[in-house]
Amino acid sequence: MPDHSFDDFVHAALPALSRYAHALTGERAAGEDLIQDTLVKVAGAWRRVHRDGSPLAYARTTMLNTYLSAWRIRRRRPVSVPLEVDWPGPDAYGPVDVRDQLRRALDALPRAQRAVVVLGFLDELSDEEIAAMLDRRPATVRSLRHRGLAALRRQLDGDQVEGGPYARR
Repeated sequence: MPDHSFDDFVHAALPALSRYAHALTGERAAGEDLIQDTLVKVAGAWRRVHRDGSPLAYARTTMLNTYLSAWRIRRRRPVSVPLEVDWPGPDAYGPVDVRDQLRRALDALPRAQRAVVVLGFLDELSDEEIAAMLDRRPATVRSLRHRGLAALRRQLDGDQVEGGPYARR
């Protein structure tokens, strides 16, 4: 017989876990796989998690650890080829393009840098909280954030210089 409290948890937490997974992976399909892997792990530990603490915090920590795990690094990812189009003028879909550029720039970051950026800006966690989640020192978290943001700036500035849809004309 299924544990209805777990079903209730999944229905309540799925929107937040979906946003979190998509922010970490940058892809819908990979995010859905990450959610599925996470929920399988949480289901296996549900009695203990439900009894001992916050199920959502446990699920988010499990998701982060699954994302950062070594077997995911070895997994082959399809290579995306950017579409090169010379836009004639202002575009009504500008905000979509900006989000796409940001998503692609996040995809280019190493996993640890991306995790720190996502945890810091999406979850608004402090350096100490991120360090505890990643089992690193707060100084390392600050260094990863600095390098990640610098790489994002270079990538996004490079898109403008190379004539992207929002290039200065």
